[in-house]
Amino acid sequence: MTVRVGFLRAVNVGKRRVAMARLREVTEGLGHTDVWTHVNSGNVVFDATGRRDALETSLEAAYEDAFGFECTTFVRTAAEVDAVLAATPFEVGDGDTHFVTFLKDAPSAAARRDLEALSGAFDTLIVDGRDVHWLMHGRSTETQIPKRDWERVLGRNSSTSRNTTMLRGLSAKIAARA
Repeated sequence: MTVRVGFLRAVNVGKRRVAMARLREVTEGLGHTDVWTHVNSGNVVFDATGRRDALETSLEAAYEDAFGFECTTFVRTAAEVDAVLAATPFEVGDGDTHFVTFLKDAPSAAARRDLEALSGAFDTLIVDGRDVHWLMHGRSTETQIPKRDWERVLGRNSSTSRNTTMLRGLSAKIAARA
């Protein structure tokens, strides 16, 4: 068994509501063990075997059935979460916000160039395999990258982002439970 984390895209915003107790229940219903959630933004931790893509497919189908809307899910191992947190692609200053954006697969070289080209004075994007480090010189709500530009490069429902502060708390909780 390997500790996995499922990051659900865009839940508990607008009408896309997911109760964390129900998320745990649905995940356990797939046979995964030691299931728990972290904060109310669609982060579910569980023990599982199997390939990442197969886990994502089964989770997405079960979540869509249970919640009534598309639930694109990005699965990482606990070790992959730790590795993304250990990366230091840029210096994060006071008042800056550092997000990690999870993708299903590493983008092509052209998509990587196009995504990183969206960087500007406020936002810096660095692609690292299936993850994108996103530095904002201020709050995330002030980003200068329009959703349509992101989707033009990667497509709709192609990613989900988490603040590194939340990810560090998640990683610490995983380590404490080990």
